[in-house]
Amino acid sequence: MKRVQVSENLFQLTRLGFVNCFLVREDDGFTLVDTALSGNGPAIMEGASEAGAPIVRIALTHAHVDHIGSLDALHEELPDAEVIMGARELRLTEEERRLDPDEPQAKVRGGWPAFETHPDRQVGDGDEVASLRVVFTPGHTPGHLSYLDTRDGTLIAGDAFQTKGGVAVSGKLRPLFPFPTLASWHRPTAVESARRLRALDPRRIVVGHGKPLEAPGAAMDRAIAAAA
Repeated sequence: MKRVQVSENLFQLTRLGFVNCFLVREDDGFTLVDTALSGNGPAIMEGASEAGAPIVRIALTHAHVDHIGSLDALHEELPDAEVIMGARELRLTEEERRLDPDEPQAKVRGGWPAFETHPDRQVGDGDEVASLRVVFTPGHTPGHLSYLDTRDGTLIAGDAFQTKGGVAVSGKLRPLFPFPTLASWHRPTAVESARRLRALDPRRIVVGHGKPLEAPGAAMDRAIAAAA
């Protein structure tokens, strides 16, 4: 996997040029945000080793195949690492993508692989994962989470936004890279979540698909307007 240091506390690991996961440096080691595709566990562990710290916790944005694919393999190799997942997303996987009555009744899309690792902790909006604040951002999936690093304003947005093929809100088609849109659940909900992320005024944004974006406010505004 290609490893790029984005900031003092953040490394981006990229597989196949378009699937990202992230190492967030903490005092006790790394928080790994997402686990990329199946088979990427060894490369992720190598990336952490080369960056100089162990992986001590694994936090997920959502349970699509390109974000949770190597979870079981990593859990087997790192049994003491805390596994963290959104409560709504976990229930979605356990209930075969059944929607709640108060949620938009649109089709839940994307690849949802089976996994054996049960999270040690379930989180929701406003919870803390070391230096990261959990932000509930449904739209791409009903239980999608983003994470804001409160130390420096870095926003790990998962698939709430993409930057590959152009900056876009989940659900807004970018012909050069359409896959996030094809796997998205409900665009109006995604737009509301994108507005919430924009209100955080992040210093930079990193995403599941695409390059990091510094000072992203204007680009986020344009993407929200286009999606709305």
